Amino acid sequence: MRILLVLLALALPAHAQDRPITAAEFEQMVTGQTLSYQSSGGEYGAEEYLDNRRVRWSFLDGECTEGVWYEKGPQICFEYEDIEGEQCWQFYERNGKLLARFENDPTQTELIETRRRSGPLYCVGPEVGA
Repeated sequence: MRILLVLLALALPAHAQDRPITAAEFEQMVTGQTLSYQSSGGEYGAEEYLDNRRVRWSFLDGECTEGVWYEKGPQICFEYEDIEGEQCWQFYERNGKLLARFENDPTQTELIETRRRSGPLYCVGPEVGA
């Protein structure tokens, strides 16, 4: 019987094993952390999660943009200083790591946490200098 259950679990698509997380769980998991994400097997960016639901995002080019996150139904939405409009994601937990689906649409961008650390995000910009 155990072998059958293991085989069934292995046969499930990866998204069937994803556990949706609430905004409260998200806040507890990320506050004070910097997470790196990949999409389609390549590096995508990193985000530093600060107190009071503030964030700092970078596409790993040294330039960072400040923003905030908030709960909107089951999604976590972000608004940034230098990016127009809100960016809404549904977050899931998969094997102890975060996974985010843009606007909860699996056909759109899907981000997977690749690294978590407590240090700050490396930022040199935007537009440093005279």
